[in-house]
Amino acid sequence: MPYYLFEESSLQVRIGKIICLARTYKKHAEEMGSVVIKEPLIFLKPASSVIFDRQSIVIPERAKEVHHEVELGVVIGKGGKKISEENAEEHILAYLLGLDITARDIQQEAKTHGWPWTAAKGFDTFCPISTVVTKEKVKDANNLSITLKVNDRVRQSSSTKNMIYPVEKIVALVSEIMTLERGDLILTGTPEGVGTIKPGDVIDAELGDICSLRVDVIEEGANKL
Repeated sequence: MPYYLFEESSLQVRIGKIICLARTYKKHAEEMGSVVIKEPLIFLKPASSVIFDRQSIVIPERAKEVHHEVELGVVIGKGGKKISEENAEEHILAYLLGLDITARDIQQEAKTHGWPWTAAKGFDTFCPISTVVTKEKVKDANNLSITLKVNDRVRQSSSTKNMIYPVEKIVALVSEIMTLERGDLILTGTPEGVGTIKPGDVIDAELGDICSLRVDVIEEGANKL
């Protein structure tokens, strides 16, 4: 099944790799008991984890503690390898708002054993994303408010200006490791305030005044009315 990003002008781009960064906000690293290292940690989520606005996050039976993480997403329009920070913008097609949903208990076990995080991050529905907004409509991706509410209560509230690495640096860093291709999505990491979600919750997130996202949470096997 193909998964596509959609933009107001009917631009259609198939989603490629979903590249996620960790420890890009100092306060979030601190709340997780982690240290900020020279470069962010990088992991991948499958395209099959994507859902869209007004759809549902499904809590899997094997996960006992699931957390929300709201993030700025960068959509690659022009591929490249070892992209310079100065040329990064020409490789960016658009931006969006994404949620990196995480089975925290499974992640903690993986951390304890030194295992990869894939099982904690890759469940179906664990990557809700908003409508895509082309870069021409975004004045400064490095200075956007980013917020998340659960049941109308603010959980996360910050700004992309608080990221340790600007967007251009992130694109350059990732392209040092892997070739970026059109349709690849980079989730740039989450600010502080992550917390538990459970069936029945409604999540609302906003990225400046450019895009928003609403999803609800259900348990595996539930029939949504």
